[in-house]
Amino acid sequence: MKELSIGKNDVGQRLDRFLCKSVPLLPASLLQKYIRLKRIKVNGKRAERDTRLCEGDLVQLYINDEFFDTPKQENAYLTVSAPKLSIVYEDENILLVDKKPGQAVHPYDGSEYGKTLIDHIQAYLYAKREWRPREENSFTPALCNRIDRNTGGIVIAAKTAEALRVLNQKIKDREIDKRYLCIVHGTPKPAQGTLEGYLFKDAVKNRVYVTKTPQKGAKTCATRYKVLQSKNGLSLVECELITGRTHQIRAQMAAAGYPLLGDGKYGKLDKQYDRKIQALYSYKLTFRFTTDSGSLAYLNGKTFQVASVSFVSEYFS
Repeated sequence: MKELSIGKNDVGQRLDRFLCKSVPLLPASLLQKYIRLKRIKVNGKRAERDTRLCEGDLVQLYINDEFFDTPKQENAYLTVSAPKLSIVYEDENILLVDKKPGQAVHPYDGSEYGKTLIDHIQAYLYAKREWRPREENSFTPALCNRIDRNTGGIVIAAKTAEALRVLNQKIKDREIDKRYLCIVHGTPKPAQGTLEGYLFKDAVKNRVYVTKTPQKGAKTCATRYKVLQSKNGLSLVECELITGRTHQIRAQMAAAGYPLLGDGKYGKLDKQYDRKIQALYSYKLTFRFTTDSGSLAYLNGKTFQVASVSFVSEYFS
């Protein structure tokens, strides 16, 4: 239990507004709940959220110590009172989440505080009491792979240190088969094949460039593709990442002459279609372990897929 004493500069404030400033890690919805449950009191008595505070009042808070920490990115999960996750699969070691387009996986600046996918995953596991940060100082649930903010699809989260170690190595060794669906302008020829080249990144512009010949600082990139359907000048394409470079599918398809629908960075926004983000989704993954996978051996050969990809039915109904 923590006590906060009301000084002269806090006199007259509503209880809930005072606590929003005094305990910034406590979500507003959880704050209201704790007031209702009498886990927050004034002078030892039940109080309402609109109780006006007086000098000398003592506000008692029967809440977890974590909420009194200094706000920082490492504890942003505490500000998430109702985690929003679309779970594809979960067990004691891993969590597969279908990230929706528009959400960042990790924070890029202060404006992302408490909004990222990892914040919601950590808040979810904290609420389930599967992760107790004050008791497990050596490990924090973490993401094994990333996808762009405006790309949707499956993201892998490790719930244990062993799972994180194994999966990071499997991704490095290309023992996880990741498939994407995308919509491109035009019809790729041939209908299936492999796009190969060299990709280098301009960090300042946050974009990549694809060339056919080696360049200083460039890395090889390869994407297998297969046209699934064509209609009205657009094609639905399945892509398999052989390498996993930044913006690889977007850049390689554009370089081949088939930019993704809605991709203003590597293609152009077509006024004919009301879409401002790339039609790209990491919709399926398969664990294909060829080396020792330790405690995750049971996952070998298993395939997981999202329930649906909205742009498929939107443009290819």
